[in-house]
Amino acid sequence: MTLVRAAASKLSAAWMMVLATVLFAGMGLCVKKASAEVTTAEVVFFRGLVGALIMATLAWSQRLPLRTQVPRQHLWRGVAGVSALSLWFYAMAHLPLATAVTLNYMSSVWMAVFLMLRQLWKRWRAAPHTPIPPMLLGAVLLGFVGVALVLRPTLQRDQWLQGLAALLSGMLSAWAYLQVAALGRSGEPEHRVVFYFSLFGTLVGLLLMGGRALSDTQAWVSPSLSGWAWLLSIGLFATAAQLAMTRAYAHGQPLAMASLQYLGIVHAFLLGVWFFDEPVYTLSVVGTVLIVVAGIAANRLGSAMRN
Repeated sequence: MTLVRAAASKLSAAWMMVLATVLFAGMGLCVKKASAEVTTAEVVFFRGLVGALIMATLAWSQRLPLRTQVPRQHLWRGVAGVSALSLWFYAMAHLPLATAVTLNYMSSVWMAVFLMLRQLWKRWRAAPHTPIPPMLLGAVLLGFVGVALVLRPTLQRDQWLQGLAALLSGMLSAWAYLQVAALGRSGEPEHRVVFYFSLFGTLVGLLLMGGRALSDTQAWVSPSLSGWAWLLSIGLFATAAQLAMTRAYAHGQPLAMASLQYLGIVHAFLLGVWFFDEPVYTLSVVGTVLIVVAGIAANRLGSAMRN
């Protein structure tokens, strides 16, 4: 955690988001491994618990206050973020991985929709606002096209409910990212944002396990030694990634950061080729190039908006 915080003071918002995508890719690998042994509720619980303990320890050791003046913003960020996370884990368990990831990564498209609606609202009320360049919106859409080319999602007719869950997870993720950006700009430090999100995830994980117990379903599945290692790794990767992402959204243009998040697909693609000998298709290479080009273009356009 100290390394991530030190890097945060030196790297730009764009590079912090790139770092976050690498860490989230590592978290995704751990989630896939852990999910073979434990339930979604346990994954959500330990992801939150490890993060909350790390951030509480960090705050205590460095005498950083955890009391917040904006509890309502943290609540909305927690509701949106943990709901999105739970729906995504559910979708990954019942859909082809490529389909679940693609629908979740529509969060950047949803963010563009939310920002445009907010801009229209401000324009209608004659309130000051910064117009969103059409080219920035185009970069976000180009990046999503790249995601679709790399993953080539498929959806069967009887999987509409799971597909809807994945789509909703992307929508809620977009709302959560906008809340992160708002918290950062209101002066909330990264450690506090990540702590409250992790704490909320811990509570939701407990509620999910309680719901399984009440429905006569096994609430707790004892993991093996390697399973415990994967659960711990999920929390470590997720906490470091959340710190980096929070800094990126606090200091970068939201749509530009959202476009850079597509790089997570590139990392997953490269890891699959390198470690699992997955085949390389021409469309995947084309999609990877589009994602990188869209990320660079979005970051430059976003920087121009903030200058």
